[in-house]
Amino acid sequence: MNILRLKELMNEKGITGKELADKVEVTPASISNIVQGNSFPKPDLLIKIAGVLDVDVRDLFQSTKPNETETIFVFREGSYTPIGKLNK
Repeated sequence: MNILRLKELMNEKGITGKELADKVEVTPASISNIVQGNSFPKPDLLIKIAGVLDVDVRDLFQSTKPNETETIFVFREGSYTPIGKLNK
């Protein structure tokens, strides 16, 4: 199991592995190995990656907690619209 959400975040931000590698000053192969779960970056590299992706370092990781929230909906004009989350 890969504990980093790097591939997902790179897709969301529209950044390639090569672009990320250039910005954090590592090789594209290093980023590829991290994305594939073959290696794990040192803390200083994690901080650089988070900075480039404009996310909190914690957002780089898959959640290990079960989802304990419930979505709240409002019914308007014949359809339900999510308006927030409620902790269980």
